[in-house]
Amino acid sequence: MSRRDPSGQTVKGRSSGFNPKNRFLELYLEPVEDGPWYDEFENGTFSPLGRKVPTTFFIDTSKTILAKNDSPDIPFTYSLNPYRGCEHGCIYCYARPSHEYLGFSSGLDFETKIMVKRDAPELLRETFMKKSWEPQVVSLSGNTDCYQPAERKLKLTRRCLEVFLEFRNPVGIVTKNALVQRDIDILEEMAKLNIVSVLLSITTLDQELARKMEPRTSPPFKRLETIELLASHGIDVGVNASPIIPGLNDEEIPAILQAAKDHGAEFASTTIARFPYAVKELFIDWLDREFPLKKEKILSRVKMVHGGKMNSSEFGKRMSGKGEIAEVIHDLFKTNVRRLGLNRARYHLTVDHFRRNPRQIEMF
Repeated sequence: MSRRDPSGQTVKGRSSGFNPKNRFLELYLEPVEDGPWYDEFENGTFSPLGRKVPTTFFIDTSKTILAKNDSPDIPFTYSLNPYRGCEHGCIYCYARPSHEYLGFSSGLDFETKIMVKRDAPELLRETFMKKSWEPQVVSLSGNTDCYQPAERKLKLTRRCLEVFLEFRNPVGIVTKNALVQRDIDILEEMAKLNIVSVLLSITTLDQELARKMEPRTSPPFKRLETIELLASHGIDVGVNASPIIPGLNDEEIPAILQAAKDHGAEFASTTIARFPYAVKELFIDWLDREFPLKKEKILSRVKMVHGGKMNSSEFGKRMSGKGEIAEVIHDLFKTNVRRLGLNRARYHLTVDHFRRNPRQIEMF
């Protein structure tokens, strides 16, 4: 049984309406059906319905910083996540179930219980110093947004970028937050060496839809402004028109690509949304609240691109879908990409400038 606010009210500033059950835990606390919503993470106190849920930060003591993947449909081997969980709270986020490994939920917990890898820059430096490290493009990030709100004060991503520049190891950044503008001074230096690429994700140009679907991200116009600013500083920048949710934002593909091109984007990518594990519950609940009249149409089309399900784990198809609707979406994307000249490959960064021990080199 899912933990819901019995009154049907939503939590302010969050896309998740509840905490679905953690599939790894046998012990599970449920609310009193006729009473207020009990939050076991707030010192065992009762909180008013429809309340704002504060974000809590925890220290992550991981001893390594780069996550390795061997998925054939992901264009990089290593990713760096300075945080676990993401306060942006995108309702469709495929990374939500990873929070269950920490004993949290894919729902509100993913948005409000953030793990902070405070040693990320030092761990990255240690990795690059090892003789076993083969210089290659690292993705920032694969399972969270490296520029989520906490980054404004904690500056872990900025400090990691300083390490990337110090060792001259290439990095590809993916974000929905205009906060990346803060680090233009570092990115500009990296761009001169051709070791950085930035991808701004734009799911919709509709500010109201973005507010509901991605409540704590930068609004669409700020992301376009960011593309323009990065491009004006000679930084390699593109647009990620993702994820596409059939029946909800697929018709916006031409407009998103056109706007990105007009603001200086040089390349584009896209994926089709998938809803693994509890993300399915969360998304259906969100549709009930935000788009009840469109709900059945959207769910029907999502299932049509995933073989009758809400999710697919099939490599090569899980992020692109299959079937007629998926083909229409990708044809629409490809046609507009060609028309606008956005079909350059995303990663063309160099490892030629990498240096194993920059401090020692500087001494000589």
